[in-house]
Amino acid sequence: MYLMIIYALAAVLFVWMVFLTALILKMKGHYNSLISGTRKHKIDEILDELLATNSKTRYELEIIKKELHEEVKISNLHIQKVGLIKFNPFERSGGDKSFVITFLNNENSGIVINFIQTRDGLRVYSKKVKNGKSEEFELSEEEKKAIEKSS
Repeated sequence: MYLMIIYALAAVLFVWMVFLTALILKMKGHYNSLISGTRKHKIDEILDELLATNSKTRYELEIIKKELHEEVKISNLHIQKVGLIKFNPFERSGGDKSFVITFLNNENSGIVINFIQTRDGLRVYSKKVKNGKSEEFELSEEEKKAIEKSS
């Protein structure tokens, strides 16, 4: 009877040893596949290299964020809004052949160009605009509408 218990325990231990051996071989194969793509032989070296790469990437990302912030600041000065209004300056004749066009940045500063079609030809006037208002001359109703339309 004792002999049977010893054989049963030996069989269980043998199965347990086979299971552990298979598990260790599988882990060793996984470890080897992890380090096979690198020139390193220890996982510590690989992890150190990954941490250094991560640190470098974070540093570069911070630089890119700062540059992007500066570009956004600068882009506020570029033309971002365009407004166009057609109108008839002379009530009795013609049609809506005259027009006003505005080119403004994000701060509503830029230029208003007024094209007036007359019998004699085309007249073109321009005015500087700062914060939605003319710096030198008063804006006509059509020019004000074009500025509002561009916003």
